[in-house]
Amino acid sequence: MSATMSRVRESDAFGIDSGYFDIGGKWWETAPETRRALLQAMGVDPDAPAEPPPAPVAVLVPGRRASTLRGPAEILLEDGTTLDVGDEPPSDLPFGYHEWRPRRGTPTRLIVSPGRCPLDEGLRTWGWALQLYALRSGQSWGMGDLGDLRELAAWSRTQGAGLLLVNPMGAALPFEQQDPSPYFPSSRRYRNPLYLRVEEAAGASQAGPVLEAAGVAGRALNGDRRIDRTAVFRAKMRALETLYERFGGAPAFDRYCRREGPALEDFAAFCVLAEVHGSGWLGWPEEHRRPGAEAVRRFAADNSHRVRFHQWLQWLLDEQLRGAGRELRIMHDLPIGVDPAGADAWAFQDVLALGVRVGAPPDEFASQGQDWGLPPFVPHKLRAAAYDPFIQVIRASLRHAGGLRIDHVMGLFRLFWIPEGRSAKEGAYVRYASDELLAIVALESHRAGAIVCGEDLGTVEDGVRATLADHRVLSYRVLWFEPEAPPSYPPLALSAVTTHDLPTIAGLWTGSDLDEQKHLGTAPNEEGTRRIRDKVAGLTGLAPDADPKDVVVALHERLGAAPSLFVTATLEDALLVRERPNIPGTAGARDNWSLALPATLEELRDHPLALKVAEVLRSR
Repeated sequence: MSATMSRVRESDAFGIDSGYFDIGGKWWETAPETRRALLQAMGVDPDAPAEPPPAPVAVLVPGRRASTLRGPAEILLEDGTTLDVGDEPPSDLPFGYHEWRPRRGTPTRLIVSPGRCPLDEGLRTWGWALQLYALRSGQSWGMGDLGDLRELAAWSRTQGAGLLLVNPMGAALPFEQQDPSPYFPSSRRYRNPLYLRVEEAAGASQAGPVLEAAGVAGRALNGDRRIDRTAVFRAKMRALETLYERFGGAPAFDRYCRREGPALEDFAAFCVLAEVHGSGWLGWPEEHRRPGAEAVRRFAADNSHRVRFHQWLQWLLDEQLRGAGRELRIMHDLPIGVDPAGADAWAFQDVLALGVRVGAPPDEFASQGQDWGLPPFVPHKLRAAAYDPFIQVIRASLRHAGGLRIDHVMGLFRLFWIPEGRSAKEGAYVRYASDELLAIVALESHRAGAIVCGEDLGTVEDGVRATLADHRVLSYRVLWFEPEAPPSYPPLALSAVTTHDLPTIAGLWTGSDLDEQKHLGTAPNEEGTRRIRDKVAGLTGLAPDADPKDVVVALHERLGAAPSLFVTATLEDALLVRERPNIPGTAGARDNWSLALPATLEELRDHPLALKVAEVLRSR
């Protein structure tokens, strides 16, 4: 063993690793100045870093004892029942969030989890992966909406599909100019009203004449392939505001607001504050920077009509999402973080490291590393909050879902933190209590009856995939990166040819994706791209000048041979699109996350290549 590979990774009391091995096996030591900056971002004095106190949380899963809990004590169950216990918790406690109340000492949240995510017996199916905004129909107002998702789900079911994997739909800051990235949301708990089908909103059927002109103008936005979110925002918000003024209330809306409680109230108040101040919360007056502040309560009361409007929008989204989920299993996508100026960062500011951004260390396809601009949870503060923020996020992501894809699932184990003002090369890994986070994911997915997939691409630490498999979290296998052919992929996986951040099949095969990267000056990995193309030729047996349509069909035939529980095909590949949805690192220079598919939903249903891909995958 070399001296480099003999290094031992250690973590301090705050989870900061002593260093890491990159994807090539090189050891990177955590610099003292990096450690100091990370401690400061955690709210810890770097000159006297006292260890965090024990967290008021314990996890109990079948076959494992809660070693930190000793009686006598009382357990307050989630349903309000109380139990007197002796030395330790009983083994037959119901799954849920309970409270351990010792005769002496501090109460502890007791999370009783099945420890494994659910999997349907004999499940083996395929589905489409899509960017919903790109899927337009004749009814869309400039971008795909939840009505389109429902109709795609219904059609896909007739083709034998068993799921749809859809991009994150988290709420953006409530402005005309929105960040287009689905992976930079203001909230992971609430959704973006731009995905509403206006004609299906409450009261729309009685407001025909009022909506006619708005609908004509909205559908006219479909004429440009580039999605103009500003125009979509103006058209939809004007129409929705008109409908809201006619809304007289509904018992279902009241039930939704009661179920969501203070979380929805705070989110709606945030939206109105943002509309008034014209920015995210980091630029607001001091009195409005905390959701529990008296000034914020007064503001919400004074603007209750507008606050209720934003609650109403979320209810509409919830109802329309429910409709899509009735047609087919919808697998939602959970981003790794949120906009630091957004609603969730405002709500969870006490448990976030706002002076840090999450990213990734340098690797083969990103030689400078990656900086995603997202603030991470502080491990010991998240545990001190008994994981409430994390539970809210996971539960909301599983709402009306048959599955959940967790982006950068390695973040449940460790995240790469980059101090403000420094490059990704100066970052370090910070550890989380993965057993506790995975227990929560298992409990929430069990309650939702949803399958969980972890996006485990890039630098994956030894043991992570095995641990995920033990918790029945599916691996995410991408043909572009896999060294072996699809028959060797693991059964416990969701497998695909490509992803939203990687070349489409047509883009790779024709060389247009590489040409675009060069044009944008991104210094692409040309050798790596050629290797992938050579692998495609070897897998398919096709000549270098083969028609891209034939490559699409042949690759999905090969992918269909994977034993994986799920395989997905992108709508971009089914429609022979050459542009990928996103090229990382090109924001502002390219229409990332803003290109509609070249065919409408109606045209997709009769598209020869899409039907052929469905036939090929259906046969597996």
